Parts: sequence; C-alpha cells; structure tokens
Amino acid sequence: MDTPADDLRPTLDRLRAAWQRQRPDARQRLDDLSRLRDAFRQRIDAMTAAISADFGHRSVHESLASDGMTVLSEIDHLRSHLRGWMRPRRVDAGWKLWPARAQVRPEALGVVGVMSPWNYPVNLALIPLATAIAAGNHAYLKPSEHTPRTSDWLRELLADVFPDDRVAVATGGPELGAAFSALPFDHLVFTGSTAIGRKVMAAAAPNLTPLTLELGGKSPAIVAEDFPVELAAARLSTGKWFNGGQTCIAPDYVLVERSRRDALVAALRAEARARYGALQDADDYTRIINGDQYRRLRGYLDDARDRGLECIALVDIDPGRADAERLFAPTLVLEPGDDATVMQEEIFGPILPIKSYGSLDEAIDYVLAHDRPLALYPFSRNRATVEAILGRVLAGGVTVNDTLLHFAANALPFGGVGASGMGAYHGRAGFDAMTKAMPVLWQSRRAASDWLKPPYRGWVDRLVRLLAR
Repeated sequence: MDTPADDLRPTLDRLRAAWQRQRPDARQRLDDLSRLRDAFRQRIDAMTAAISADFGHRSVHESLASDGMTVLSEIDHLRSHLRGWMRPRRVDAGWKLWPARAQVRPEALGVVGVMSPWNYPVNLALIPLATAIAAGNHAYLKPSEHTPRTSDWLRELLADVFPDDRVAVATGGPELGAAFSALPFDHLVFTGSTAIGRKVMAAAAPNLTPLTLELGGKSPAIVAEDFPVELAAARLSTGKWFNGGQTCIAPDYVLVERSRRDALVAALRAEARARYGALQDADDYTRIINGDQYRRLRGYLDDARDRGLECIALVDIDPGRADAERLFAPTLVLEPGDDATVMQEEIFGPILPIKSYGSLDEAIDYVLAHDRPLALYPFSRNRATVEAILGRVLAGGVTVNDTLLHFAANALPFGGVGASGMGAYHGRAGFDAMTKAMPVLWQSRRAASDWLKPPYRGWVDRLVRLLAR
C-alpha cells in the first residue's frame, strides 16, 4: 500500500521524537540487529519469490548470493565490531593545552533516510538501514516502486522487527520519492542513477542534509596483454551477465589489447554458451526488470547497428520468447565510438562493448577522458602494470583480476567519486558516515587558561609570546 506524501513529515517527526526520547544504546542496537537477522533468515525464501515475481524471473541463486548472503554478512560484520566502533577514542590535546585531555566520541545523528533502487532491492535497502541502526539512528526507508512485491516484503519484515517509531517504510512513485528526498533528514543515503542523484542532491540542499550518493556510470575493464584471455572472459562474464547485467558495478565496457580482441570475443561466446546454452532452460538467467528497460536496451542495439557496428548475440534465442519474457541475450558490440548511445549512457543490461587499444597508456587515457567510474577492473599478472593503472585512474572501487567482489568485502568502503557518487558505506565507513565524530576537550581543575586573560603584562605577556612561536 502506497504512502501518501502528506504522511511523510508526520512519520519523520514521530521517528525523530522517539529517538530524542531514548537514543539506542549498544545493547538496543545489537538486539535490533540480531532480531533483524533472525527474521530475515526465516523469510529468505519469500524474499527470492518476491524478487523473481518483480523481475518476471530472477535466478534464485543470484538472489540468494546478492540479496541474501550480502545482507547476512554485513549484519554479522556490524554486530562483531559495533562495541569497538562505539568507544570514545582518546586523542592528543597537545602540550600547549596541558593538562587538558581530548577524545572523539561517535554519536548517532538522529533519523537516516534510505532511498533504495530496484536492481538489488533487498541488499541496497537493508545494508544501509542496518548500518543506520548500528550507528544508533532511527531509519526511514523508501524502496523502489519498480519492485512492488519486494517492497511489500520489506515493509512486512521491518514491521515485525521494529516498532513504527524506530523504523518506517514509505512506498510510492516518483512524486513520493521527490517529496521523500526533500525531508530534513539527519543523513540521506540514495542509490540510483546519476541523473536522479542530481535531483536528490538538489532537493536535499535547502535542508543542508548530509548525503551518501551511490550512483553509477561506465565502469571499465582493462585486459592487459599478459592476462590469460579465457580466464578474463570467465570473470568478465560473471560480472556482466550476473543479474542480467543490471548491476551498477558491472563492467560497462572492456578495453583489450588489439591483437587479442578476437580471442576475447571467442572466449566470451564460449562462456555464454557453457553457462546458458540457447537459453532454452533459462532458470539461471535473470530477466530485464520491465518493458521500459527492455526497450531502452533494444534501442542501444538499434543505434549501434544503424552506425554500422558489429553486434554479436552470444547465444541464440527465439525473438518472440525474448520479447514476451524480456529475455535479453548476452550481446557484444565491437569497437563503438563515443558517438554511439551504448557509450554515452550507463548500459545497465547484458550488452558489453569491446574496444581495442594499441598501448596501455592509450587505454588509460581513454578512461581518463571520461567521468570517474564507480568501479575499475584491471586484469594483469604484472604488478607494475596494475600499479600503472591504479596510479593514474581514480575510481569508486577496484577489483584486480576479477569483477564485483570488492562490494562483498565488508571492511572495504563502498562508494563512488565525482559523477559516480559521493561518500561511502559498508562496515566502518558506513558507521562513520551515519555518526558524528564529536570532539570533546576535558579541562582539568587547574589550567593555564585561568591566567591567560587581560591585562596581558609581565609573565602572562611572556607566556603568550612563547606559545605563539
């Protein structure tokens, strides 16, 4: 059931008032996380069914791995480190302030808003929400309208775990999303497209709401000349075809040394056929989320063909079934220029452009000529080659010689840079983003400041001049 926009502010006020009355202590936070974990595990089969129904069909194993395992792993990581993260940290006050002492105290912010997308509708809702809870906040979730069954599942799950003045859920379309992003949260986490991210940032600006923006962009893979082509194809295939390519950190295009391009194409074709056959039995292959997204991807290929580019479907599929089921075959586009639509927009689907290069510097220069990517995938067994790439290309996150897996490392911060986002979460980074590192100076019973006051004459004058050196 959708939430009217008029109900958003009263709900936020209820969450904030409850937080101000009683801020969650360590015991409450750990108990909340434990109950969330238990309830989540009990409902995981219903979760996979809801997600699959929203997609038209989604691989159960991909749901278990991406929306199940990741959430449980993150909750476990939060619980195991929480007490240590919450402890005040002693810092040096400096000899000039002696005998005062100083510390930094991680204090909860208040109410954190979470706006989650449709591609990983549970993972990208519950990981930031669980982090907000671990940081001692109350939370208000706005899930995507494109996965309504999963949103209902999330609402029921959270209602069973939390009182409605600690966690709330608002469901609705773009108008409600716009109103939600304009609420005066103490922190707001948004995951979605760069275009919508700009609108969220503009809506949050009047309130000076601190933001974590997890956006997208075109994440490149660079396959160096020393890396085995077959292994590169296998790992690129996992990163690109997982969830039907509907992953913000999927490889968006591949740069490969010119003499090895055709070998990589052949290896990618072999991988696709080994994994999916002719898509006659497509239980392991995820559909495109809705008709608009399916037509958008078809438009990319139409544009590429109109430009005379070679488009290679890696597996055969009946066109009627493809349209009826939104079943989009893994497809390569060879040597597209920047004028091709497929190179202008984040693909967010199972289309993989392949571009060849003559030298490593040429490949790096191509990446540098575009927006900073959310993810970067260098493939090389030569440490100097990898360091040459990492030393010049700034990205939101990196997996070397594989794809996607940096997202699953709980201790690594996840976040973009520039057009691909701002801020980070996961593990300690998320806890820090959703707390205030409040500095506290503890003055002693007697202190030099008791004497540092006018008139500045005699020994006081000499002391001030000494301290200013």
